[in-house]
Amino acid sequence: MNGEAEVKYLDGDFRVVRPGAFVRCAVTGVPIPLEELKYWSVDLQEAYATPEAVLQRHRERLASSSKP
Repeated sequence: MNGEAEVKYLDGDFRVVRPGAFVRCAVTGVPIPLEELKYWSVDLQEAYATPEAVLQRHRERLASSSKP
């Protein structure tokens, strides 16, 4: 399997919708091999490469929700 996978992110798990070798981090754009995928958002349906990327996305959402 090569190329980017399409994934449905669930609570505590994920389901591969279209086979592939990786998904992309929604914040950094770096490829994340499926076997290394640990961080994602069920609400936003996006993957993150690192805990720092999760925190960055969280801060972005807080900033955008606090604007009038």
